[in-house]
Amino acid sequence: MKRLIATLAAVLALSGCGYNDFQRLDEQSKAAWSEVLNQYQRRADLVPNIVATVKGEAAFEQDTLTKVVEARAKATSIQVTPETLNNPEAFNKFQQAQGELSSALSRLMVVAERYPQLQANQAFRDLRVTLEGTENRITVARNRYIQTVQEYNVLARSFPTNLTAKVFSYEPKPSFTVQNEAQISTPPTVDFSRPAAPAAPPASR
Repeated sequence: MKRLIATLAAVLALSGCGYNDFQRLDEQSKAAWSEVLNQYQRRADLVPNIVATVKGEAAFEQDTLTKVVEARAKATSIQVTPETLNNPEAFNKFQQAQGELSSALSRLMVVAERYPQLQANQAFRDLRVTLEGTENRITVARNRYIQTVQEYNVLARSFPTNLTAKVFSYEPKPSFTVQNEAQISTPPTVDFSRPAAPAAPPASR
């Protein structure tokens, strides 16, 4: 009987200190993170088709394509494990690589505007619509993850649940930064105008 009472008391104590909430939010953050990864993979799978289609435009800037291919290779080479969610350094490295791919793809789409034949290509138009839809899904998935992690981190830092966090080693989780959000959601500015020719030196008399 004493053991039963002690067990019930321990259960009530853990519930009152947020233990169950930590379990719930931890699982929610993992599920939200999995959806983020799914959408990033969906985008990565689109890149080879986009590059292959754009290559059909003979005069297309090779440097732009190269940067997209390199950015995709870097983003997909990072091994993401469950520990990534608890490792700010690894998380930021992954986040930066995905941001670089976003920027490279944005630049490619801006450059593509200069090629009427490419804009008239139905396959390219379909891929572009799919990419735009995927980017929207990424934004939604990231926002859900940010919200879940915010709830988890507030619980980990608030009293008295912060005591439970210390006992069970529930460290605050890294999240996507506001600075990164602004950086990868803003299309790059591309100026194709040629620089002005230098002024001719005055004629000597």
